[in-house]
Amino acid sequence: MLAAVLVTLDVTIANVALPRIQSSVGASPEQIIWVVTSYVIAAAIATPLSGWLASRFGRREVMALTVGGFTLASVACGMATSLTSLVAFRFLQGMAGAAIVPLSQATLLDIFPPEKHGQAMAIFGIGSMVGGIIGPALGGLLTDWFTWRAVFLINVPFGALAAIGMFIFMPPSAKMEKTKFDFFGFITLSIFLASMQLMVDRGQQLDWFDSPEIWVEAVIMGLFGYIFLVHIFTSKAPFVSPILFKDRNFAVGSIVAVLLGVLVFSAMPLIGIMLQQQLEYPVLLAGLVQAPRGIATAITMVLAGVLVGRVDTRILLFFGLVATGLGYLMMSSFSLESDQMDVILSGIVLSIGSGLIFVPLSTIVFSSLNPKLRNEGAATFTLVRNIGQAVGISLLQVMTLRNSATVQARLSEGVRPDSPPFNLHLPDFDFLSSEAMAGMHYEAARQAMMVAYIDAFWLLFILSIVLVPLVMLMRPAKPSPRDASV
Repeated sequence: MLAAVLVTLDVTIANVALPRIQSSVGASPEQIIWVVTSYVIAAAIATPLSGWLASRFGRREVMALTVGGFTLASVACGMATSLTSLVAFRFLQGMAGAAIVPLSQATLLDIFPPEKHGQAMAIFGIGSMVGGIIGPALGGLLTDWFTWRAVFLINVPFGALAAIGMFIFMPPSAKMEKTKFDFFGFITLSIFLASMQLMVDRGQQLDWFDSPEIWVEAVIMGLFGYIFLVHIFTSKAPFVSPILFKDRNFAVGSIVAVLLGVLVFSAMPLIGIMLQQQLEYPVLLAGLVQAPRGIATAITMVLAGVLVGRVDTRILLFFGLVATGLGYLMMSSFSLESDQMDVILSGIVLSIGSGLIFVPLSTIVFSSLNPKLRNEGAATFTLVRNIGQAVGISLLQVMTLRNSATVQARLSEGVRPDSPPFNLHLPDFDFLSSEAMAGMHYEAARQAMMVAYIDAFWLLFILSIVLVPLVMLMRPAKPSPRDASV
């Protein structure tokens, strides 16, 4: 639980601190998002290793060592002096912590009987989801009271405690299998993911396919993606086995997980920046107004864990997606005059949806999967969710910036002396004053960015509705006789 909180916390804890980090290291709006995406894509690349490492060296040993590596990388992030070094250390941090979440999930599924898997997934969800939800609030507190570096250094005592606790309380690993690892498949997938993320992250800055670099990254992405697909279907022992996707629930659940990575996580960095730059909240307040989301998620996940096995899991997923859509619909009504209660209420509704989604989804995805494939399945499931999250964050950021530029251009068209509406509302505006023009430019940019955020929330609302029929394709997990008698 403690390790899962640490890993998922670091996905979002830096979100509120991004404006401070941006000014500290001299980054542009396009570049600062790399602090988030480098961590997520590194975790996605390294996640497939977790199943093999656990089978080869033991689950307890791998988890304890990865927690130690994650803690050391956190120290390096807190001491970074430039954007380049910070992004590099965040990448190492994501690589080190990639195995923790899937192996925690597999551990809980092993130590609980099948009829208790719903409660086990609720426990796992509290660690894996609440860590991400409370990240902005904790990040705001640490940044305001200390410095942005504290959002990384806070991991040190808790990481050490988690590693020690694993060696003390987890049972020794059984005799390990001397299985071979598919390094060719791992390398091709890693190159595919890295080139894809580079293309998405740098596309806006380099004007997309007008840049030779983007063309090179696109060709590499397509080539190695093709090689990877051919390899896993022709190799005798690929590290991502196609057998996993013969299970209907796992296959559909993986598609849902990719889209949920976009739906649930991609807006979090935008919200933290929006609160500080558009609504002009202090960093502490920007974190605190998001704190109720963690409480709502925790309560809802416990409730979902109790309901799993008693009701059709798809019903829980349906209401979770509806609540998520409603939360984004509420956010789409934000304006520069929105008060704190608007932010709090929409965040609570959104978190209720998240709590009703991830526990049932994790349960139904593994309900019909062969237990022998559990380590590999947990790693692959986490992998696809991380891919959706990393790509979603980048694409939503790109869409918001491009949309903002378009809206600002349209707004600026009306700021001229011969514009009747402009003269009607601002008859005394001095076009020869550089101070007045700078103020007008600032306000136009602020309004345009707010419109772009609203459009992004509308897009996420539509995505939540589109996902509803997809989850209905999965087969409900059948409750066991013991579960029915509880």
